[in-house]
Amino acid sequence: MCGICGAIGFSSKEAGELVVRRMLAAIVHRGPDEEGFLNATPVVAGSRRLSIIDLPGGRQPIWNEAETLAVVYNGEIYNFRELRQELRSHGHSFRTNSDTEVIVHAYEQWGEACPSKLRGMFAFAVIEMPKGRNGQATRVFLARDPLGIKPLYCSNTGSSFLFSSEVRSLLASRHVARELAAQSVSAYLLFGSACEPMTMVEGVFSLPPGHAMMIRVGERVEATEPKFYWDFVSDSKHFPERQNSPNGSISSDRSSCAREVRSLLEDSVRKHLIADVPVGVFLSSGVDSTVLAALAARVQGGIHTFTVAFPDIEFSEAEVARATAARLGTDHRELSLSDAEMVERLDEAIGAFDQPSMDGINSYFVSWAARQAGLKVALSGLGSDELFGGYSSFRATSQVARIQKMARFFPRAMREFGADAMKKSKTYRGSRDAFRKATAAWLDPSALPHAYFFTRTLFTTQTVAALLRGDTTSRSATPWFQWLSQAAREAAKMDAFTQVSWLELRSYMVNTLLRDTDAMSMHHSLEVRVPFLDGPLVEKVLSLPEAIKSDPVRPKRLLIDAMGDLLPKEIATQKKRTFTFPWENWLRGQLGDRVSAGLQDWSPALKSQFDGRFAMSAFKDFQRGRTTWSRPWSLYVLNEWVKRNLGADQPTSTEQARIHSAQVAGTKV
Repeated sequence: MCGICGAIGFSSKEAGELVVRRMLAAIVHRGPDEEGFLNATPVVAGSRRLSIIDLPGGRQPIWNEAETLAVVYNGEIYNFRELRQELRSHGHSFRTNSDTEVIVHAYEQWGEACPSKLRGMFAFAVIEMPKGRNGQATRVFLARDPLGIKPLYCSNTGSSFLFSSEVRSLLASRHVARELAAQSVSAYLLFGSACEPMTMVEGVFSLPPGHAMMIRVGERVEATEPKFYWDFVSDSKHFPERQNSPNGSISSDRSSCAREVRSLLEDSVRKHLIADVPVGVFLSSGVDSTVLAALAARVQGGIHTFTVAFPDIEFSEAEVARATAARLGTDHRELSLSDAEMVERLDEAIGAFDQPSMDGINSYFVSWAARQAGLKVALSGLGSDELFGGYSSFRATSQVARIQKMARFFPRAMREFGADAMKKSKTYRGSRDAFRKATAAWLDPSALPHAYFFTRTLFTTQTVAALLRGDTTSRSATPWFQWLSQAAREAAKMDAFTQVSWLELRSYMVNTLLRDTDAMSMHHSLEVRVPFLDGPLVEKVLSLPEAIKSDPVRPKRLLIDAMGDLLPKEIATQKKRTFTFPWENWLRGQLGDRVSAGLQDWSPALKSQFDGRFAMSAFKDFQRGRTTWSRPWSLYVLNEWVKRNLGADQPTSTEQARIHSAQVAGTKV
């Protein structure tokens, strides 16, 4: 696991090196063990390494035999041993035992098709130097893993191209203007995070999951459009049973599918445990982490587990986790976190965000607990809810879809009258939040490209449109809306259950959960691995029909059937509990005072988008019990992140342009 960065198009060797040194300094936390550097002007690249596999031999960059290709890389390749054997059969020789070296030989063998050969989480850059190690670089190939577990951000100025594992590293280059991306504000208000492929910084984009791109270097820098190399949806082999049967039935029953899922998950956990350092498991009271801990303990001894506990017993999962750890014989530790301790570490936790998010603080403290236990690697249960139907969105999406369908039969005026009447009658039995989302879909069923997205909104589409004035007309043209629309078109080929799985993976998972997990864990120099997102397992579960995966009485039925013998009855039969902090309580105490004070100090950059009084109104609504804690909290995080990273005291875009022009031309600044 590492952090990588690079600068392409600087004619001066010194200027390019200076830029990359700045970016590397901003990501030391991602790889405190060692630094790697390559200067092949006009391409300069660097890496910060967290040593996990082949501790002495994995230093980057790593070269091919002829030293015409070099790679800098962030992630883990879990099938590197199998690929090593295959590549040796093609005549390649290896100098190290690291998974990194497999990438450079895979590129040499298969070219731009090599990412599809890799099983794991990764973001990498292969630099081509046809004249050898001391010659100039001519092309750079960038790729990111299919599900977006590892991030890769880019900025293309036309005369140069920058890339890095973190947005703030690009800002540290002094060649990216510290300007808020106005188009991303609406996405943040709607979903609590920036949406692929955009970021909160103008001119910085994310290489989307499952995509690769080539940057050619000559008289000028030419970057191709990112290309999708993982085309799961279009490959008919993934849905053979559904295509052959109109009812979506399959010849094998749920039991045989459960056995296959178990086999795939066992294999995934074995591969995710490959490391030359101790590995731990985030352990809560839930099914997912218990399954991982049980499988890991079967594979090898000395597994570490850890849990975050809260003094408020209503929210603490420590007792159940403690019993599970004792049953499995793991080395278990607990981190107790109170309201006061949360406030004490709040500044550091907020400062760990690479991009703002309504989530993420959970990951910060759990990762801190893992590092306190002396671990470099931890397994997380992320991905299970998305694949096996653990979220309420699986049920809510069908309800919203019915509302959308009915709404299209009524004119806007009648829909508004109906919504107002329902609100005044107070006959709706669901939560206020669910009512707001349902009403939003009723009033404007076409505001978002799929019913699912309404279930994930933070603020309603109508609220955001009114707040940002004109957002509705411009929203559909934004890259993030087009990304969601593409995901919705892909989902249309699937059954209702799998549609939600796919949309969870392409939106909330990659935009919030994976991004936050990467930033917060790497802040603590911790590598988090996600066995439920292993490629073969993901593709198998997505290809199964709804009848096998869906059970309205028993959520996550397929996973429990597959792993039931490893689960205590109280865990297998308990009602779904999401691991979360006691925000509701904390925001009514010391933390609430901090949030209130922060919201009253509204960022100048955000003032150009919407008034800070809106944020204070959301906080007061929370205090009165009219809305959820997530609304004021998400606005607080956004405001704090913008003040720290895009504030008025930062270099202006004019200064950025002057520095950039001078350094690309070779003048020191």
